[in-house]
Amino acid sequence: MSGSPKPRIASPSVVIANAEIFMEEALRCAQRALEIGEVPVGAVVVYEGAVVGQGWNRNLAENDPTAHAEIVALRAAGRNLGNHRLGGCDLFVTIEPCAMCAGAMIHARIRRLIFGADDPKAGAVHSVLPVLNHTQLNHRMEVCSGVLAGRSAEILQEFFKQRR
Repeated sequence: MSGSPKPRIASPSVVIANAEIFMEEALRCAQRALEIGEVPVGAVVVYEGAVVGQGWNRNLAENDPTAHAEIVALRAAGRNLGNHRLGGCDLFVTIEPCAMCAGAMIHARIRRLIFGADDPKAGAVHSVLPVLNHTQLNHRMEVCSGVLAGRSAEILQEFFKQRR
């Protein structure tokens, strides 16, 4: 898309000192998805250094096309914080969010997105669609990619390899 801005991508060490700790928790969530036969994606929402929401893909288990890890985690954080606005929160997810999840993050006013692996087929940060930080949208967030990217990609690749 011409004219669409590139999201601000920072190195993991610049964004948050504990990025790998929270990404480890997101990977544990992805493992839970794997255990129930879902695509292994996990997400955690962090507020003031504490996990306030976590989620893993539940599309099949709940017959819900919106039950992506990010959406499940955002819903839990909203309930736990008593607010649909999550402006002081960071979202850690194992793979680059899709357009639906990016849109939800914008509406929730997530402060910072930290993700592991790029998604060359459906990523809505920089891989396919530049949804986050688009100039015509009213919310901007910091973005950090590549945190534990190898492990995040590996769990997905293994899942799809076994399904073929």
